[in-house]
Amino acid sequence: MNPSGQWHSLDLIEATTKLGTDLRKGLSSKEATRRLEQYGPNQLAEPTRISPIKMFISQFKDFMVLILLTATIISGLLGEVADAITILAIVVLNATLGFIQEYRAEKSMEALKKLTAPEARVLRDGLEKKIPAADLVPGDLVNLETGDRIAADLRLTKAVNLEIEESTLTGESIPVKKRTDKLPDPESGLGDRRNMAYMGTVVTRGRGQGLVVSTGMHTEMGQIAAIMQTVGEEDTPLQKRLEQLGKILVFLCLGICAVVAVTGIWRGESPMQMFLSGISLAVAAIPEGLPAIVTIALAIGVQKMIRRQAIVRKLPAVETLGCATVICSDKTGTLTKNEMTVRQIFVNGQTIQVTGEGYEPRGEFELKGKPLTKKEREGLDKLLKIAAMCNNAQLKREKLSVKDWITGKKGNREWSISGDPTEGALVVLTAKGGVTQKELEKQEPRLTELPFDSERKRMSVVCQKDNGQRTAYVKGAPDVILDLCDYIELAGRVVRLTNEHKDLVLRHNEDMARQALRVLAFAYRELPPNFEELEVDTVEKNLVFVGLAGMLDPPRPSAIRAVELSQAAGIKTVMITGDHQVTACAIARELGIIRGKEQSVTGKELDRWSDEELAKRVDDIAVYARVSPKHKLRIVRALKQRGHITAMTGDGVNDAPAVKEADIGIAMGRTGTDVTKEASAMVLADDNFATIVAAVEEGRAIYDNIRKFIRYLLACNTGEVLTMFLGTLMGLPLPLLPIQMLWVNLVTDGLPAIALGLENADPDVMRRPPRHPRESVFSHGLGGKIASRGAQIGLVTLLVFLIGLFLLPARGGDQISQARTMAFCTLVFCQLFYVFDCKSEHYSVFELGFFSNPYLVLAVVCSALMQLTVIYVPWLQNVFHTVPLHPLQWTICLVGGGWQTVMAGIYYWVIHPIRLKFVYLRVHHSR
Repeated sequence: MNPSGQWHSLDLIEATTKLGTDLRKGLSSKEATRRLEQYGPNQLAEPTRISPIKMFISQFKDFMVLILLTATIISGLLGEVADAITILAIVVLNATLGFIQEYRAEKSMEALKKLTAPEARVLRDGLEKKIPAADLVPGDLVNLETGDRIAADLRLTKAVNLEIEESTLTGESIPVKKRTDKLPDPESGLGDRRNMAYMGTVVTRGRGQGLVVSTGMHTEMGQIAAIMQTVGEEDTPLQKRLEQLGKILVFLCLGICAVVAVTGIWRGESPMQMFLSGISLAVAAIPEGLPAIVTIALAIGVQKMIRRQAIVRKLPAVETLGCATVICSDKTGTLTKNEMTVRQIFVNGQTIQVTGEGYEPRGEFELKGKPLTKKEREGLDKLLKIAAMCNNAQLKREKLSVKDWITGKKGNREWSISGDPTEGALVVLTAKGGVTQKELEKQEPRLTELPFDSERKRMSVVCQKDNGQRTAYVKGAPDVILDLCDYIELAGRVVRLTNEHKDLVLRHNEDMARQALRVLAFAYRELPPNFEELEVDTVEKNLVFVGLAGMLDPPRPSAIRAVELSQAAGIKTVMITGDHQVTACAIARELGIIRGKEQSVTGKELDRWSDEELAKRVDDIAVYARVSPKHKLRIVRALKQRGHITAMTGDGVNDAPAVKEADIGIAMGRTGTDVTKEASAMVLADDNFATIVAAVEEGRAIYDNIRKFIRYLLACNTGEVLTMFLGTLMGLPLPLLPIQMLWVNLVTDGLPAIALGLENADPDVMRRPPRHPRESVFSHGLGGKIASRGAQIGLVTLLVFLIGLFLLPARGGDQISQARTMAFCTLVFCQLFYVFDCKSEHYSVFELGFFSNPYLVLAVVCSALMQLTVIYVPWLQNVFHTVPLHPLQWTICLVGGGWQTVMAGIYYWVIHPIRLKFVYLRVHHSR
């Protein structure tokens, strides 16, 4: 059945029979599992991934490594077998380390792609379930809503005002209206198949249901994918800048290494030894591990973000997060809990209080603290009926329905909502009143739906009784609904809607909004006999106003803290919502978004402003209320025009342009449509504003860690180059042999550098202003720190070499071996001490603590033990040309390697407290 065929020319009975599907219950889970095994996952074929073996072999393709391997072969042919074997072993160890880094990064990216896979709502075992799109099989029944990206080829079985944009297949940008009846022409082209929906296309309006007829590579999209060329992923801007930096450093280091080699040969050193020295120095000096370490840093950071519920889809977003100056966030579900609960109802000119919490359908209706009388319930029952009929949400608890709850059948699990949270709150409300949509629709089946959209700000359904009477039930924004009403129902009587009635309704609407309640209005219309024109313009007029319902979606406690944290980080939070202005401002004040001079504006005001006027005012606006998705795009562009780096959240299909336009587009993982997710750079798995701020913190920490790598690697490599370069210029014997240089490179540039990527963020990382996007990676004095520390490492190593060569008597070996071993150990321990200084650019290791990153401590211990083995294991002494060091020699090496760390400790523990006390006494005395 990944059946190909002319499904559009089959009627529904033929199609379901051919696929063996029950249109009421869908497939059984058992049958779906069997078909998944038979037809495979619903995925487009991906290019063959590089195998681990090829990945390992590719580590030896680096230009410098190839030269080193050549030199190793020459050494072996000249009889230096031990050196050749050792160099080869070090090269293999380096390759293994590079392989592990690359393999882990690849696995991280694969895991990330799985997390961002689209989902589909299917009917199985009679229940709607949300499953990964990859698990769809032929015969599945898929439910469709506005904004969904279709995950397989479907033969439509239901279509309620359903329109699908099919430009990815047909090139036609205008959405196509869909229907369910069969088409007579079996040879119809794709664009004419109005009863089909294809993988990759987008639902732009309405809702529907479809029967999966083809999956994976058997779909129309799959056939296109089969002939498309694969496009690889690009590096991030930072990776590109570092690659350019690497090329510059390569030529610079090669030049210095050539000078060292030529000078040594001119002074009478062995050409072969100087050739090896030059190559070894180049391998040690060039930070060839920097790109791999940056990649692994990004991968580690992405995994950290995933653990904090932020799924990064595009790696450049990791860098951009640290530059964000404005976060534009939806209110509902992001800044608030998205557990809407109706608190007040206004009907018959009176306000009714509703008790109960969350989605549990338990609560009472009270008027002035007392239960309602039968007469007082008349208007309420009409409102509950409209709320139930004009609704597509479902209230679930295990396998129980609302009817089960009302009749007394109970379960153990918590209630949950399937569908829009606002509609979910209304379902809970109607359940509290003993009203269910299912029972009502038995008496008045639904004929059609005019779905809600952000432009109309309302939704309508038309139902018909057995006697043929048709009624339109409408809900939506109070101001919009009132404008469509000519009548009002009071105490069971329908009367003409007067200005006094309107003023009364609007006053109650304002009063609810001031309490931070989201308000919906409810109305209906008895349609004339034989009324057939079921369109927006004909149905939604001459309505009878019934009442208002005010619901509360409280701010998330975590969002309040996150807004405060973002403000401390120099990031402005802007709320964008379709809610009433008064409601939005009340929530914004509670969140701390509005504190002083910040303004709020409505969509109507935005429509009156030009783009230039909006750009002038955008810095002073904190809340945009009653706006539609089209306004979001204008807001993003205005902020960018003012030089802001903007993050923008979105969930609906109409949000996609603004999300894509933003520097950091953020989609909602739970409520977001597939279209918005694909347009985004990041997806919030929990739809929580605090997760955005957490992602910004992680983004800043990742960038800081990359700067730590650069600081550590380049300073160490500078020290190594200077040691050899200055030693050669001074006419000294080689301070370090080639094999020793390679060992230093392995011991210091491997584990300690990687462990820096696991550093936690600095305590003040969210108290600094945002980083400028064009800021140099060497900004804020990093270049000076690298140069000065590199010079110190080189000079100290050379000084210890001179002490060992001229001032200390030879003990247990010749003078040069002793001096080289001391220089060898000094260079290694200089770098191992220095790695702790690189834990932060703003805090000393004594403030952060040596053990705040246990991985770094473990890496340094491992490196130190590796160094000790080549000093004290006899057969390794012969390989690395080392001699055992005595206590005095070790003291000189460790003092040389750690004197700066010791001085920093003395300053922190002794001088700094005295200085603070002096400042305190001076200030106290001046008062």
